[in-house]
Amino acid sequence: MDQNIKTLQQWIDESQRIVFFGGAGVSTESGIPDFRSVDGLYNQSYAYPPEIILSHSFFAQNPEEFYRFYREKMLIRGAKPNPAHLKLAELEQAGKLTAVVTQNIDGLHQAAGSQTVYELHGSTLRNYCMKCKTKYPVDFLWDTTGVPRCPVCGGIVRPDVVLYEEGLDADVLSGAIHAIQQADMLIIGGTSLVVYPAAGLINYYNGHKLVLINKSATGMDSRADLAIHAPIGEVFSQITVD
Repeated sequence: MDQNIKTLQQWIDESQRIVFFGGAGVSTESGIPDFRSVDGLYNQSYAYPPEIILSHSFFAQNPEEFYRFYREKMLIRGAKPNPAHLKLAELEQAGKLTAVVTQNIDGLHQAAGSQTVYELHGSTLRNYCMKCKTKYPVDFLWDTTGVPRCPVCGGIVRPDVVLYEEGLDADVLSGAIHAIQQADMLIIGGTSLVVYPAAGLINYYNGHKLVLINKSATGMDSRADLAIHAPIGEVFSQITVD
């Protein structure tokens, strides 16, 4: 076994309040494209850049185009949890992991069995009417075309995701911060730590077991107590939970 994996295993064995903070790289191994990778959404051609389409102002001004892009590129059917999701759920069930903080919007952590998940950017699985607040599942968007309208009041049904130009949910953010502050080990995986304010959460960690797991080096590697450059599912599949 690689020495870095041995160290990771030892620290997990010693810890009782682990928090995992993950990004898009956690979901790519489940077949969900990464926004910023070479093959990701940001490197494909559309009439507008994805960053523009997924902004609050574009949503307000061009809802038809927003929903066309959203259905084609943001709604993923058939994705299943990978070894990373499953191992994190196992760590929580064993009483060792207290929370998952995720930038992902695919609900795969919950599908794997994780109970305490702070979804910083919301979830594609939830939708709500902007007028009467009636909630709708993801299938409602699959089964409609154009701008989805609420059968109850006719208002626009929007995804419960945080768009560019929108703030993070205050309760979700404060819960994530509290969990990280209380953590005796923080594992960060599948993120290049460039998206703020999410990336700033690393500053709330007070311990000495900061682990970064990412395919490529990040600008935060120098701050880590342990940096592992490998696919996160591959790393977690080597970890055992007592």
